[in-house]
Amino acid sequence: MKETVLDVLMYLFEHYQSVEFSDSENFETLRDELIAAGFPDEEVAHAFAWLDGLTRSRQLPIIFGPSNALRCYAREEMQRIPTDCRGFLLYLEQLGILPPPARERVIDRLMALTEDIDLERVKWVCLLVLMNEEDADEAFAQVEEMVYYTGDFLH
Repeated sequence: MKETVLDVLMYLFEHYQSVEFSDSENFETLRDELIAAGFPDEEVAHAFAWLDGLTRSRQLPIIFGPSNALRCYAREEMQRIPTDCRGFLLYLEQLGILPPPARERVIDRLMALTEDIDLERVKWVCLLVLMNEEDADEAFAQVEEMVYYTGDFLH
């Protein structure tokens, strides 16, 4: 079974507290534990680079136009992020779950993945991004419910 970066991140989310894997000082210990759990060293390294990229993206200034502006995707983003996934991000934004700065971090982190992007991966990336956002507890809980819900959504 091929383990991906997102598989490593999902394992971290489900087995550790966010402060444990958000703190780069814990990376060496976590790396050893992940490798002992069977994840390839290369994917573990990519997962920590992905988390580091998430931390760095929070420190960058993001400038937005009017609050009702529609996000236009770049050609590379359109090629990597399928239509249903972009629709899901718009859906979360319209519900007030994913504010524009968090949406930009989600898109940035999706583009940092090497594997194909599908709706399940988008939900997980949204969850991981919202987990690191200030005052996003309610939005995080709503997306977490979507991640673990097994039925169809009516949207």
